[in-house]
Amino acid sequence: MLDREKLEAQLAQLPLYTYHFLSPEELEFSQRIRWICENECPMYGKTWACPPGVGSVEECQQKCMRYVNCLMIATITEVNDIANIEETLSTRGPHEALTNQVRDLLQEQGVCPYTLSTEACALCERCAYLDGLPCRLPEKMHPCVESHGINILPLLETLGLEFQYGENVVTWFSLLFFN
Repeated sequence: MLDREKLEAQLAQLPLYTYHFLSPEELEFSQRIRWICENECPMYGKTWACPPGVGSVEECQQKCMRYVNCLMIATITEVNDIANIEETLSTRGPHEALTNQVRDLLQEQGVCPYTLSTEACALCERCAYLDGLPCRLPEKMHPCVESHGINILPLLETLGLEFQYGENVVTWFSLLFFN
């Protein structure tokens, strides 16, 4: 059984911008978000962490709704030029490390979270998806939040959180679903 007080004390020690416990029902799943993946993301169809490998938006929503709880974590970082996509994406590493750290904290309490993060997954040199094979590291791979069609902006608005903190600030989000 999760000791939330202990977990919150541990989360307070991490360099998170914010964290919030919520119900998966509070999330908005939207085909519009998936459209962005399909039409603008160069990783579409290339990894198990991205569509169509993750399933349809409806399948992703059903997967998330199997859980009673969701922990949203967020980090912020500054870049010299937010228009420089390489520089912006290079700041994901520390967020991913924190996501794994929070996942580990949950696992230490016997909770097995389903984790969505920022990555299109770069764990393997070549994703098994491209060869029609199962994921080699499913316990380490975290699909990205957007791959599931989750529109995070309405949640942030409900929570009274800003998304934009200035023109060169990047905000990263992860969602950890658990029972």
